Amino acid sequence: MMNIIYIIILLIRVINSAPCLNSTCGEFSPFSAVVYCNYLPHEFIQCDEPLDLHGNETLREQLGYGCSRYGDHTQVQRTSVNCSVLEHIECYGNRTWLLYNIPCIKYSGYYFPTILLYSILLGFLGVDRFVLGHTGNAVGKLLTLGGLGVWWIVDIVLLVTGGLTPEDGSSWMPYY
Repeated sequence: MMNIIYIIILLIRVINSAPCLNSTCGEFSPFSAVVYCNYLPHEFIQCDEPLDLHGNETLREQLGYGCSRYGDHTQVQRTSVNCSVLEHIECYGNRTWLLYNIPCIKYSGYYFPTILLYSILLGFLGVDRFVLGHTGNAVGKLLTLGGLGVWWIVDIVLLVTGGLTPEDGSSWMPYY
């Protein structure tokens, strides 16, 4: 009988010492193992994609967020996105918040080294232009066998210097 009372007292102590995970429990303790939700690393949160405004700058000014144009890493707009903590992750505070200063960069799966190899090895057939979505130019390049080699060399130079990019305006996929 004494053991049962001891176990009940121990359970009550454990329940009362459970970590508080929101502001209804009082002050946040910086010495606890629980951190603020908006301090969590990106592996523990899920953010929405930036809102694509399809070039409507007026709508961007009205809303105050969203991407009216996508750019590369040199000229890029920045926007805000809604983020939330993944399920089963313990943290203190609001589990959803607005994350600021997110770059408006769109990736479509084009890898620069792959396209460069296509251009060097099969560029005279227009394969590089077909892959990038420049279909009209690709057909012309195919029918003239790369402009008898001139267009082929010009495209390699354009790729290396950044003059030839994907048709949809997306950026090259980064290798991490």
